[in-house]
Amino acid sequence: WGCGVCRRCAVGMENYCEVPTAIGGGGLGADGGMADYLLVPHQRHLVALPDGLDPVAAAPLTDAGLTPYHAIRRSWPKLTPDAACVLIGVGGLGHIGVQIVRATTGAQVIAVDVKPEALELARSVGAHHTVPSDEHAADAIREHTGGRGADVVIDFVGATATMNLARTVARTMADVTIVGIGGGEVPLGFFSQPYEVSMATTYWGSRPELVELLALAARGQVGTESTIYPLDQGVQAYRDLRAGTVTGRAVVVP
Repeated sequence: WGCGVCRRCAVGMENYCEVPTAIGGGGLGADGGMADYLLVPHQRHLVALPDGLDPVAAAPLTDAGLTPYHAIRRSWPKLTPDAACVLIGVGGLGHIGVQIVRATTGAQVIAVDVKPEALELARSVGAHHTVPSDEHAADAIREHTGGRGADVVIDFVGATATMNLARTVARTMADVTIVGIGGGEVPLGFFSQPYEVSMATTYWGSRPELVELLALAARGQVGTESTIYPLDQGVQAYRDLRAGTVTGRAVVVP
C-alpha cells in the first residue's frame, strides 16, 4: 500500500500513492505470497480481522471486494433511495458490488451480464432487476428506471460495448465509473453523453476502505463465492483460472 509518507498515503489514499516504485510490480507487492509464512515489510500492511470473520472468507475481499467498494463508495452521494445503480458485469467483482450497493445505500440495483448464471447469482445476492447484455439492454434499463436512466453506472468489464452501454443509460449528472480493464475505448465529445455526466476510472481501494468492507462482511452483509485450494495445489488454481473453471475467486490456503 504505497510508500506511507506521501500526501496521498497520509490522507488514506494509498492506492494512488505518488511514489510509483512503492506501488508494486507485476505481482502488486512482495514476492513469495504462496508460502506458509510471509515477511510483511511494515505493520501498516496488516489489517485486523473483525471477530467471527474467517481469513479464508476475508482474503478475496481484499481485491475482489475492495475494488468495487471503492468505486461504489465514491458515488454514495448520488445513491439515494430514489436513485438507480446499474452494474455491468456481475461476475467475480460485480456480484460483490451488488451486495455493497444493497448494504450501504437505498438505491435500486440493476445487474447486467451476458451470462444467465451471472444474472441468477446477482438476483440471489440482492439485485432488484437483471438485464441480459444484448441489443435491448438500454431499453430494458430505461423501463426499469421509469425512463430516467441511471444515476450511477459501474462497468466491471471495460469493453467498448459495455462502455457505450454505460454512457447510453446514464442520466444527466450521473457517475459512470469504469472498473474493468477490457481494453475498450469510446469517443469523448460535448454531445457524446448527457450534461454533467462524470466518467472516471478507479483502481483498487484504500486501507481505511478495507476496514469498512471487512466490517460489512463480519455482519454478514457482504460475501463472495470462492474455490478453495490447499497450498500444494496452488499451481492447479492457476490452471483452473486459465480454463475458466473456478467458481468465484480462487483462494489458496497454507
